Amino acid sequence: MSPWLPDLNNGEYKNPVIYADYSDPDAIRVGDDYWMIASSFCHVPGLPILHSRDLVNWTIVNHALPALVPHDYFSAVRHGQGAWASAIRHHAGKFWIYYPDPDFGIYVITATDPRGKWSEPVCVKSGKGFIDPCPLWDDDGSVWLVHGWAKSRSGICNILTLHRLSPDGERVEGQGEVVIDGNAISGWHTIEGPKFYKRNGWYYIFAPAGGVATGYQAVFRSRKITGPYENRIVLEQGSTPVNGPHQGAWVGTPSGEHWFLHFQELPATGRVVHLQPMRWENDWPVMGTSVAGNNGMVGHPVPIYRKPDSPRQPVAAPATSDDFSSPEPGRQWQWQANPRPEWACVDTAAKALRLACMPMHETGSHWMTPHLLMQKFPCTDFRVDVTLDALPAQAREGDHGGLMVFGYNYAWIGLANNGGHGARLVHATCHNAQDGNKEQIIASIDAPAVDKLHLRVEVTNGRECRFSYSEDGRAYVQMGEVFHATSSKWVGAKVGLFAACKPETQSDAQMTFRQFVVSPLVPAA
Repeated sequence: MSPWLPDLNNGEYKNPVIYADYSDPDAIRVGDDYWMIASSFCHVPGLPILHSRDLVNWTIVNHALPALVPHDYFSAVRHGQGAWASAIRHHAGKFWIYYPDPDFGIYVITATDPRGKWSEPVCVKSGKGFIDPCPLWDDDGSVWLVHGWAKSRSGICNILTLHRLSPDGERVEGQGEVVIDGNAISGWHTIEGPKFYKRNGWYYIFAPAGGVATGYQAVFRSRKITGPYENRIVLEQGSTPVNGPHQGAWVGTPSGEHWFLHFQELPATGRVVHLQPMRWENDWPVMGTSVAGNNGMVGHPVPIYRKPDSPRQPVAAPATSDDFSSPEPGRQWQWQANPRPEWACVDTAAKALRLACMPMHETGSHWMTPHLLMQKFPCTDFRVDVTLDALPAQAREGDHGGLMVFGYNYAWIGLANNGGHGARLVHATCHNAQDGNKEQIIASIDAPAVDKLHLRVEVTNGRECRFSYSEDGRAYVQMGEVFHATSSKWVGAKVGLFAACKPETQSDAQMTFRQFVVSPLVPAA
């Protein structure tokens, strides 16, 4: 059972509809199917694709990017780089994703089936600083693209630029022009993440502003695609606990309802996905629970609401647990860089995941280790259990692996070969790993004399992690104090598995894991 299910089974849902770090969501409807994508940054495979029939129950069905380009560049860990906020559209019988890499440019990929293979990335516009692209195919056949700017690469931000694209949508034609200048709007800052629409002869750009943690959702409209655009705030926190509700997608149901998907950033957990009811008044969208203000109607997020008008769907959530019965690890797993085949293999007959002990980074921490196999925190309160086989005979001094919670601060529990001391059960942490700090061993004991060791981490309040072990899978012993998880560069904390050896060494050993189980956990009183 998933630790978070938004469907209340009574015709209503609760927010978030996805309590995990599927950040910067964009979504479309094609027929009766809804498709959502999210940012993935340096994590591979990238650009997860999720599917739903009711906007509430989502499953992850694919990744659009099996590897990042340039491939060699992303064979190393590039925290905060890679695939940023993207847009998905359906046009001319194809699905299109425009995604930005702020260090290389804007790319486009296509597929006839979002569950299948996507095309190789084509660079639409090369250069630094371009982020958050979104296309629009206009009624006259012209193709347009709007995007934001990353100040860290370009020195500018808070503006949105419009480009005309070639008819095939694969390259920019001519010079772009600024269509929205946030610096000219008193009190506004950090306009980014635009989504482009056309309705009733109006051009609309939905764009967040005000920053990730405390911002709001704005909408701009114009009768001409090049502007000028008038603006309105349509969704803000108000008195709700949903900070910074913004950046997402307007979608409609077959019956004519309107809905808005957006994110909320939470400490450690990351950017979780909410669903707001939406309606149109005087050709302006109104989202959430509407209240008077802002020259019209501004909305506040809803905690519980009736489900969208759609056929009843099975209760679902993005995958978490994995029994390693399939030839590949489940779609919830990601590496920290483009993976190599020798890192992992699944023994389906034994229902076991075998991770090769690959060299950890020379810094003495795992911050820059690419072969960490991680997945997102699935909510604020949950438990992870996994079984780890005893160290293999091939293990050398320094070989180690186990269960990890990863972020700027990270911690793990597992087995290590300490040479003359033999196999040890170790609990280690690293704080502010991004600053080059080394791991510290918090506790170390002789490894229990069992063939299989049961490892566990319990997470409460979104960040309080308690690591423990068991020899029999029933009685657990906590190791170390409470560890506080943190986010990482633009992403939430992750939990997962790893195997490693000393820096600049080689090992023939593999660590064997079985039954990775994520389950609900009632918060501590």
